[in-house]
Amino acid sequence: MSDEFRRERAMELWNEGLLHQQRGALDLAVELYTKSIELCPTAEAYTYRGWAYHGMGRIEDAIAECLRAIEVDPTFGNPYNDIGAYLIEKQDFDDAIEWLEKAKLAPRYEPRHFPFMNLGRVYAAKGMVMRAIEEFEGALEIEPDEPNCKSMLAQLRAVLN
Repeated sequence: MSDEFRRERAMELWNEGLLHQQRGALDLAVELYTKSIELCPTAEAYTYRGWAYHGMGRIEDAIAECLRAIEVDPTFGNPYNDIGAYLIEKQDFDDAIEWLEKAKLAPRYEPRHFPFMNLGRVYAAKGMVMRAIEEFEGALEIEPDEPNCKSMLAQLRAVLN
């Protein structure tokens, strides 16, 4: 089996896993991501397997998958943002900042506004209102119609008045 064929098949399995994950079939999604990784390890398959683990309440496993994704492809931004989001969930705000800043710089990342939004959440939780506003404004520069950013900005600006 050629490397190109293995990679193509691995990405098909990853895509199939994503479809099952979106339908809530997390166990099946994990199984498909695992098969994808066995054929050809990709940052996408590790990241999304981590996302599925997170959906199962397995946050530490989710973080470990993201670290594997970064090893495979350090240019892929999603695992950096996901680690930051998982750390926010654990209320480990200071460690989350480092990962979210890395996500902002990753060359290969969509949707690029997510780490800005997550950093806005971190700074708001830390009571750093001006810094939170800066992050949400940064997200809106990338995605001007993002309703959550607009809502958060309105709430944060109201705190200042």
